[in-house]
This record gives sequence, structure tokens and C-alpha cells, in this order.
Amino acid sequence: MMDSGAHFCNSCGEQVGLDANGEVFVACHECYFPICKACFEYEVNEGRKVCLRCATPYADRAKDNDETKAYENQSTMAAQINVSQDVGLHARHVSTVSTVDSELNDESGNPIWKNRVESWKEKDKKNKKKKSAPKTENEAPIPPEQQMEEIQSSEAAAAEPLSTIIPIPKTRITPYRIVIVVRLIILGLFFHYRVTNPVDSAFGLWLTSIICEIWFAFSWVLDQFPKWYPINRDTFIDRLSARCLNAHFCTVYARYERPGEPSQLAAVDFFVSTVDPLKEPPLITSNTVLSILAVDYPVDKVSCYVSDDGAAMLTFESLVETADFARKWVPFCKKFSIEPRAPEFYFSQKIDYLKDKVQPSFVKERRAMKRDYEEFKVRINALVAKAQKTPDEGWTMQDGTAWPGNNSRDHPGMIQMPDFCKLATKLLKEANVEVFLGHSGAHDIEGCELPRLVYVSREKRPGYQHHKKAGAENALVRVSAVLTNAPFILNLDCDHYVNNSKAVREAMCFLMDPVVGRDLCYVQFPQRFDGIDRSDRYANRNTVFFDVNMKGLDGIQGPVYVGTGCVFNRQALYGYSPPSMPKIPKSSSCCCCPSKKQTKDVSELYRDAKREELDAAIFNLREIDNYDEYERSMLISQMSFEKTFGLSTVFIESTLMENGGLPESADPSMLIKEAIHVISCGYEEKTAWGKEIGWIYGSVTEDILTGFKMQCRGWRSVYCMPLRPAFKGSAPINLSDRLHQVLRWALGSVEIFFSRHCPLWYGFAGGRLKWLQRLAYINTIVYPFTSLPLVAYCTLPAICLLTGKFIIPTLSNLASALFLGLFLSIIITSVLELRWSGVTIEALWRNEQFWVIGGVSAHLFAVFQGFLKMLAGVDTNFTVTAKAADDTEFGELYMIKWTTLLIPPTTLIIINMVGVVAGFSDALNGGYESWGPLFGKVFFAFWVIFHLYPFLKGLMGRQNRTPTIVILWSVLLASVFSLVWVKINPFISRADSSSLSQTCISIDC
Repeated sequence: MMDSGAHFCNSCGEQVGLDANGEVFVACHECYFPICKACFEYEVNEGRKVCLRCATPYADRAKDNDETKAYENQSTMAAQINVSQDVGLHARHVSTVSTVDSELNDESGNPIWKNRVESWKEKDKKNKKKKSAPKTENEAPIPPEQQMEEIQSSEAAAAEPLSTIIPIPKTRITPYRIVIVVRLIILGLFFHYRVTNPVDSAFGLWLTSIICEIWFAFSWVLDQFPKWYPINRDTFIDRLSARCLNAHFCTVYARYERPGEPSQLAAVDFFVSTVDPLKEPPLITSNTVLSILAVDYPVDKVSCYVSDDGAAMLTFESLVETADFARKWVPFCKKFSIEPRAPEFYFSQKIDYLKDKVQPSFVKERRAMKRDYEEFKVRINALVAKAQKTPDEGWTMQDGTAWPGNNSRDHPGMIQMPDFCKLATKLLKEANVEVFLGHSGAHDIEGCELPRLVYVSREKRPGYQHHKKAGAENALVRVSAVLTNAPFILNLDCDHYVNNSKAVREAMCFLMDPVVGRDLCYVQFPQRFDGIDRSDRYANRNTVFFDVNMKGLDGIQGPVYVGTGCVFNRQALYGYSPPSMPKIPKSSSCCCCPSKKQTKDVSELYRDAKREELDAAIFNLREIDNYDEYERSMLISQMSFEKTFGLSTVFIESTLMENGGLPESADPSMLIKEAIHVISCGYEEKTAWGKEIGWIYGSVTEDILTGFKMQCRGWRSVYCMPLRPAFKGSAPINLSDRLHQVLRWALGSVEIFFSRHCPLWYGFAGGRLKWLQRLAYINTIVYPFTSLPLVAYCTLPAICLLTGKFIIPTLSNLASALFLGLFLSIIITSVLELRWSGVTIEALWRNEQFWVIGGVSAHLFAVFQGFLKMLAGVDTNFTVTAKAADDTEFGELYMIKWTTLLIPPTTLIIINMVGVVAGFSDALNGGYESWGPLFGKVFFAFWVIFHLYPFLKGLMGRQNRTPTIVILWSVLLASVFSLVWVKINPFISRADSSSLSQTCISIDC
């Protein structure tokens, strides 16, 4: 039973009120969902007789007119809510400013917004009655039995979940956890032995090894325990049509897609970002755009925004060609259910394309489409060839005017919107901007509508901070909010195409679920890659991270955001808290000095939580549309939204629409002006963009920061791994490019470590980030510092071999057992991890190898660059990773681009090889007693060499020059065996050998 404290309706925001018995009105006795009697009767009259939260049918109630009148005479919501003086940017509610000012009240004292909402409800009822009137005249009434069957079937369909959690079987996960605990105990005993048994003859080496091993153990704990609760998930796409999201109230159970009716699936805005078309070839970007336009989703729900942060005319012209080719490609894909829907990768598949294709016209149309695509490639390549040499006067467009983006660092904002062709001339005269308009081909060759495609290049001027990719993504957030305002956003890198046309539906199974999706900030898909060599020499696939670590995080608070292949809840990007999360009460106390102020009771916390949801009902655009300009500007300025979101009334109004969409009375001319305004370079000044909302600034790895901030507010994320990979991309398989990519990631982690957003101290208020999730984020920003002990540890074997000393004393039986137990626990942990995750042992070994390669090269440089940036303010430029490949298969894999990142691992390989040779020389000269200690030192050295072997192979080897690596190993082996040969020459008899030694003694040789 609900308590008697003040509770507020989840629909209108008024007090729930009392029933005829003087108790708090309760509509649903199953979950006690707060709803007032007026809204309850409205729901019942509209035919929605189930609870909005738990879908339990409402109990029959007699309508009490007197109680309804009493409800109408209750005091207003605004007069009852105490204005909060300290509301963070995360808070969703709008109670920071009182709405009971005289200017916002009518003559009777009731707030204007309440009258607006009531009048709107009355109009809505009348409109619905008008629409239903002719139907009731022409159609016979439905029998009550049939109505009951329909209600029961809809309720049964609503009860079916859209996704399910598949836990790891206990037979696999329980032994895994036991071994982790056992390994932790063995580690404690091992360090006890190591600390209590110093090596006096090599105290410096021993102390260095102890420090390194303790750090490695700490890193293992950070990496291991977030994998304590791994889970799998499965989706039911076919059940999507069993639910519907209502724009006025919480959730109404109906069907998403009925024959002959508009689809009720949520709209999605796709973001594709590109910078340099010479490093990110336009053909790859075009394939990504084509795969988006052909996605299996209602076309009126899909919009694709392409951000050209380099303002390159090549990108724009290639996008125009892409839009034209899409008129043929999209209907072909949908007609024959093509997968994947990126033509370059579809036509390059080495499979039987006739499989499951029964249409007799398929072969003919496929050949014609392939021919059309080859012609499309010729046109794109011609544009690329023309762009290799920039004219002295700059680029000009077809009409003879200069391209505004000739100076990529100083140019106006540019938007291409086919739907606003009539406004082009007028806008160009009124504003210092460029609006480029493509062909009128909003339909394909069969006359069907195509998804909207928008070209965006934000304004850039000298003297402004543009924040690279994060700034470009935030510009797209604002532009899309003004033009389409889809409730969900899917961002992709330009080289990541849609490999599974149903990927959006997979994400909707989570985001549109009224239970799972309520507190969901994003759905992250794993990254999969094409064009990687068979052995994955440099661990480009990151299989261990995407198939092991991310599954573990999914069982806690959700996976981290990895920068691409992610579907966002737009409201989460705006810095709002989850709907079900109570606001953190203001407190001046700390954890050790509690405040003397009395804490709020449950009813007050509940009221604060409901405040955060009121803006969707009060300031929904359908109500705000009825305000005049003065009232609207006053509301927005009072809410202090301008300090948060910037000076755009249209954009601010769009942030208050939970379910997205544009107002019916929206003026296209106003929208395009606002779209241009929100991408101006000075728009974000003195706002919360990049600080609390949108993609967060302050690191080159903006993805980690953005996801971290969301989960600190209490949001959850979900990891979706469909059987067919949702997205696929390209990865730098060249050694130098791969190391530079890892350097950028590591540098971003170091920047976060030195920022105020460091997980070691940020986000503790409210306890919304779970501890295991915090450990995972700490691991993401601490791992580059492992390079320092790793370089020292990889140097120790060579030093030990050259000096004849060792870091471990003579082993006792107990010490031998500890070492053996430690090695066995490491092996068993890996085997059990492979068992529950499905990762191959080769992928695990490649991951271990590249952990060492990246640790002694890119991570080391990232740490030093981070210190330089913090201490001296020396910033590093972000280098775009080249996406193009050699003409030959894996040709780029064997290219050598010399960089300073290659020096540390090369040095470690050389000194360890020299140490092995020196060690064997000393053992041969020292007799049989020297071979025992040599074994441990050589094993240690070969551990380093084997882990660096892919680096050595990439540095020296090539398929048609494999003897290079053979010669290198031959030199090492020849040196060792030559020394052995001199010592034990088998062609000299024992007698000759003894006489020769006596002779040598006599002559003192």
C-alpha cells in the first residue's frame, strides 16, 4: 500500500489525490503506479485498461463525479513544488525557476501552462471523436466478446519481452570464479615469498622486479574482476510489432507496424563523420552511406547526416554521386534481401550469390547492378584523381561560384538539404552561409521514398576551439534535433558500414522496451573488421576485448562506449538523468562529516524524481506551440536552458520532446535558419556543450568520457551481439599505422587520468556508478602506465644474462610449488575464459603478444606525451588513420613506415638476443654448474622475444622474402652452436684432447 505522503501523477503532474475512503488513490494494486483519477478515467475512456507500467488490467471502478470535481479544484502543481536553488546540468526537471510568477498566471491564479494542457486535452478528445464518428456510422459495433479477445491478445503480446538475458551456465562460470579466487590467494603467497626472500647480490634488480610484479598484479585485478558477471543477450525482432510507444502518455500496448497503417517504430538519425577524403577515401564513405540508406527500417524513420569536418568539395561531390546511385541500389537491396548492403563488400564476397535467391530476374538484375556500380566507382575515382592537385584559385562549383570550403580552417557552415530547395536563394541572401541543395531525387527509380540524406560541414573560424571529432558530433546532434529530432542516434565512422540490415531493429528491442529501455543510454555493438590478415598479426580484431571484457561489463552496468556502432538515447546525450533515478539531494556534508540537516523522506525523494519527468508533459512542443513568442521566450529564459544548450529556441524546445519529432506547425524556413545557426563556431561558447552534455571534450578518446559521464548519472548500457555482425569496418593492418592508432587511444586515457573526470575521484556523489563498473573505467585510464614497469621487466632478462645475476634466489620446494601453482592458475584461468567466451586460443595469444608490443612502444610514448601536455602544455596533433589499402591482398601489411615508436621494441629484441648469446658463452666457459641458473634466465629472455615476435616479423619479414627472418634466427643459432662446437669438438679424440690441454698448460695458453 502506498504511504500517505504527497504523490504526484506520472501523466499530468498533479497530486494523485484521495479516493472516496479518504485514502491515496491507487489505480493499480500490483505496482502502485502513481496516476490521478482524472488521468485514470481518461485512459479507461480511451480504451486503455491496463497499467502503464506493469500491464496489469485495471480493477473495475465506479466513477465518482464529486471526487473528479474535487480534483479539478486542487491547488496547482507549481504552487506546491519548492523551488530548488541548486540543480545540476544533469537534472532533467525544470523546477529551477518558479512558474507561479504573475506574468505566467491567468486572472484566476492558475498557471497558463495548466490551462493550455487542459484545453489541448479537450481539443484532442474532440478531434478523436470527429475521426471516429464516420467509422461508427458505417461500421457495425464490435461484439463485447471480440473486444475482450482483442484486449487479452494485446495484453499477452505486451507481456512478451523484446529481449532476454542468457546467463553463462554455472558449470562454466563457477569454476572460472573459483580459479580467480585461488589465483588471488596464490598471488598473495607468491608476493609474501618474494618480499621475504631478497636477493642481496642483485638487490636493485630484485627490487625492480618486485615493483613491476606488484603493478602487474594490480592491473590483473582491474582487468579481471569486471568480468565476474558475464552475460549474453538475445533479441526477438519479430515481437517489435507487438508494442507501441504513445506520444502523450507513458506506454500503450498496441502494434508497431500494422498493414496499411504508418509505422510506429521510433525514428533514428544516423551520424557519419569524416575529415580528410585523401586519408578516408570517398568510396569507403559512399559505401557506408549506401548501406545506411538501404537499411531494413521504415524510410520515413531514417535520416543520414554526413559530417565533413574538412569542408572538402571532394566529399560533397562524391556524396551527390552516392545519392544518385542510391536510387538504383536501395530498391535492388530491398527487393532481393541483399546482405551486406554496401556494394563494394557485397560484390567482393566469395560465396554462391544464387543461394536462397529464387527470383528468375535476380541474375540479370545483379549483373546490371554490378555494371552500374563499376561505373559509379569510375566516377568517384575520377573525382579523387581530380582532387589530387588543388587549383591555385581554389575549387569552383558547377555554377562557377567558388567553393566556400577552400580554406578548411576558415569557412562558413554548409548544409545540403533537398527538402528546402525553394528556400535556397532567399537564405543565401539573408545569411552569410552556404546551403547546398542536391538533386530532387528523394525517390528511387521505382517511385518509393528514400531516407533523408544531409551533408553538414560546421563553420570554422580562426581563434575558436573546434574539438575535432567530438565537436563535429555535437554539431550533428544540434542539426539533427532541429531538422528531424529522432529520439535515437546511431553514430558510425566513415569506414564502418551496416553489415546487418536489421541492426537498427536489434537495438530497438532494447531501447523501445518500456522496462529495459527506460534507463538505457545506449546500445553498443561489437566492432568487426574486414581486410585483416588471416593470422591477425597485430590483434586488430580486438577479439578478447569485444568478446570477453564487454560481455563482463554487460552484466554490471553495461559496456563502455567505443566510438562507433552505438545507438544513443538522445535524452541521455542532453545530460538528463534516467527517468527512474531520483535526483541527488543537495548536501554540504562529506562522507566523514555527515550533515546535521534532516534527510528527506521517501515521499520527498519520490516527488523530486517526478519533477524530472514533468517537463515532458508540461513543455512538450504540442503545448508550447500554443504560446506566443513572448511567453515562450520567457519560459526558456527562466529555465536557464540557454546557458546549457545555447541560444536557439527551436533546439531547446526539441530537447524537451522525449519521443522526438517536430511540431506540425514548424516552418521550414525557420528550421533551416536554426540549423545553420546551431553549427556556427561560436554557438557553444559559455554553454555546457562538451562539459556536461553531448560528446565530452578534454580527450582525444571522447568515447570513453562520454559513456563514463552517462553512467555516472545512473544510466545503463546494453551490449548487443547479433549472430550476423551489425557493422563492419576497416582496420590499419600496417605495423606503424596500428601503433599510431594505439598511441592515440592510450594518449586519450592518459589525458582523462590527469583531468577532473578521472574515475579515481569523479562521480562518487549519489553512488550511481557501480564499483565493478568503476574498476573497469579505472582500468581504461590506467593501462598506459603499465608500459613503465613492462619496459623495465623486459629489460631485466638481458641484464641478468649479461651480468650473471638473477632476480630470484635459489628455489626451495615451497617456492617451486608457488611458482608452479601460479603458472597453472594463469593457464587454467585462460582456458576457462576461452570456454565460456568462445574466443580461440590463437586470438588470446595474439592479444597477449600485442599487449607487450603496444606496451613497450605506443603506451610508453603516450605516458610521456601526457606528462608533457600536463606540465608544459605541449599538445599533440591527432593523426587520422589511413583507411586505404594496397592493391594486393594484405599488401599494406608488409609496408615499413619508420617511426620512433619502433625504437623501444627493436632495442628490447636486440639486447635480449645479445643477452642469450652472452649467457650461453658464460655457461660454456663456466662448466656444468652454470647451466642450471642459465635455464631460468634464458626462459625469461625467450618470453620477451616470443611476445615481440610479431613485431620482429613485421619489421623484417615479407611473404616473398621469408628467408630474411630465417637468416636472423640463423645468426642467433649459429652463434650459440659455434660456441658449443668450440667447446666440445667431436672430431678430437679424448687422448688428443687431454694431451692438447696438457700442452696448453705447459705453454700457459
